[in-house]
Amino acid sequence: MNVLVLNAGSSSLKFQLIRTDPDRLANDSDERLARGAIDRIGGEALLTFEALGRPVQREAATIRDHRSAVERVLRWITSPDSGVPIEGVGEIDAVGHRVVHGGEHFRRSVLIDDDVIRRIEDTIELAPLHNPHNLRGIIAVRETLGPGVPQVAVFDTAFHHTLPEEAYLYAIPYSLYRRYRIRRYGFHGTSHRYVAYRYRTLTGTPRDETQLVTLHLGNGCSACAIRDGNSVDTSMGFTPLEGLVMGTRSGDLDPAILEYIGLKEGLDVVEIDTLLNKQSGLLGISGLTHDMRELLDEEREHDDRRAKLAIEIFAYRAKKYIGAYLAALGGAAAVIFTGGIGENSPEIRRRITEGLEWMGIEIDPKLNESTTGGAEGLITKADSRVEVWVIPTDEELLIARDTMRIVLGITGRY
Repeated sequence: MNVLVLNAGSSSLKFQLIRTDPDRLANDSDERLARGAIDRIGGEALLTFEALGRPVQREAATIRDHRSAVERVLRWITSPDSGVPIEGVGEIDAVGHRVVHGGEHFRRSVLIDDDVIRRIEDTIELAPLHNPHNLRGIIAVRETLGPGVPQVAVFDTAFHHTLPEEAYLYAIPYSLYRRYRIRRYGFHGTSHRYVAYRYRTLTGTPRDETQLVTLHLGNGCSACAIRDGNSVDTSMGFTPLEGLVMGTRSGDLDPAILEYIGLKEGLDVVEIDTLLNKQSGLLGISGLTHDMRELLDEEREHDDRRAKLAIEIFAYRAKKYIGAYLAALGGAAAVIFTGGIGENSPEIRRRITEGLEWMGIEIDPKLNESTTGGAEGLITKADSRVEVWVIPTDEELLIARDTMRIVLGITGRY
């Protein structure tokens, strides 16, 4: 089955074409036939296309909306010059979409129909920066490929629907939850779910015996506590703002700070929200950049105090969440690092795990240094009571597999 995976943003469309089926899933032999992105939709867009084993193709073109972007992707995929091993759109069997927020209704990936679209529309107020654009991708595919091509929605929030009440409720009047569904939803669920699955595959651990703390560290960051294969707590909350320090997001802070900043700086609610989401985190502390690689370079080459401070705060917050989640779980078999920083920065992994030897976490320096650039593996010493793994995430592959399973009617947990 050829599955087109789409991630539609406000002015972007990322895609992958993945060939998968039950046998390929079982043997971990899925094929990534093509991938790419269209950025700056609405004007002169930047297009990046890459077929399996071919050089990357880059070009500029006027792309007025998401439908035009989907049409352009399909034209390239089916072009004889693209190098993609399909001959026409009729060979695209299904389309899988990343949808950020599923509210309380969507607890797993679903086949998209008119009712699903209406329910996703109902969650727009919970994710106004994401769900409207995800919907545009869904509608664009329906208009372009027709209603006969099945589409599947895979929700970032779905994996966290197993959180118990004590983990997902905030200590505010319960009536606010009843009226407005104000609660912890969590995000990055597709990533946490994938690396937990991959860990089970690598170690032969049964799903109902899987006890993990997973750390997705990139521009957005979150931690997840996994008991018996299910998410039981996660650091992101009602929105993706809560929890770990991120590239431009503050993470945890005292809510009273919001009013104080508003009064002192003369900012309204929207401006404060922008400050916390786009001007804080690593960027806000360092005053330089939200890119961890650049901060590490500044610290190493120029001994920049604020770059160093941003890195230290980032690592300290992650260390605290590891401790908290190991306590909540009553111990775990492993901690997993994933995401752009988690997969590629041995230095950040070292700083986060440093001092946790008393908890049974003992990093092997050589294994840690050599596991980067997409490598996958165990980075702890042989006698470490808690293992630490680096497992590159692959959300697109999980979306493709979910799409295939739903279209074929395959049930069961994954």
